[in-house]
Amino acid sequence: MHTIITGGNGFIGSRLVEQLRLAGHDITVLTRSPQRVPDGIHAVEWNPESGDLDPRALSAVDAVVHLAGAGIADARWTRGRRAAILNSRVDGTRLLVSALREGGSKPAVFISASAVGYYGDTGEQISDETAPTGEGFAAEVCRAWEAEADAAVGIAERVVLLRFGTVLDPAGGALSRMLPLFRFGLGGRLGSGRQWMSCISMDDAVSAVNWAISNHTLEGPANVVAPEPLRNSDFTRAIASGLGKRVGPPVPGFALRAVYGQMARELLLGSSRVVPRALEAAGFAFRQPDIAAYLEKHQGRGQ
Repeated sequence: MHTIITGGNGFIGSRLVEQLRLAGHDITVLTRSPQRVPDGIHAVEWNPESGDLDPRALSAVDAVVHLAGAGIADARWTRGRRAAILNSRVDGTRLLVSALREGGSKPAVFISASAVGYYGDTGEQISDETAPTGEGFAAEVCRAWEAEADAAVGIAERVVLLRFGTVLDPAGGALSRMLPLFRFGLGGRLGSGRQWMSCISMDDAVSAVNWAISNHTLEGPANVVAPEPLRNSDFTRAIASGLGKRVGPPVPGFALRAVYGQMARELLLGSSRVVPRALEAAGFAFRQPDIAAYLEKHQGRGQ
């Protein structure tokens, strides 16, 4: 298959590119930085801010995987940062769909990333793909992002919206930033620790994207999370246990809110009790369904 990927240099995208290459896919990466694309992978430069993308680059494409977007947890949500997060997703998705339409491309599947932030703070409520959208900035971003992706309906045979939870990989992302604190015995729960977390291992996250490309029954929203959410306190204990360390002192909620503002309220202290009904119904098999067990076993890998 000829697969086009945006965000192919990123946290999830770089692993996906490697897996698809090993599977024999013909890959084109749309990127602002062609020099960062590995040898043997075709790179096409694009710029969502300026609307630069040659529709001819999308000709004869079988699958599109759109992962690009400014990191939502990389910095405090100032007004400028919120605009960058939202615009990077809206502008990039709009440009991609427009180029497919203009070039007359009819891919078998258009896959766009989204996030479980779509549901807002779920509290104790279990939420699957039929749950309503929530409140807050993350939910606002996801709604706008998915609305642009839905414009690909009628262009692609299938449109899949992958709502990612927290993707865990000791070599990168949120988990890699936490591990040094835990190694020094300073890793503790956030706030009360009772908030639910919807997470997934990197291996399962990448496999879910690959599954969405090839599984013709998967369409619409699909939560990319492990089957069992866990509370922040259990998440914390699992990492500490795997490292043979004691759990560190808790981080007070007021301190997190003082430092990170709205981002802390939504991403660190808010509850996300989300389950992957669509993936399970389509027959996807998780390699690491138990996140606590995964953390105890794998949190030091690659360090």
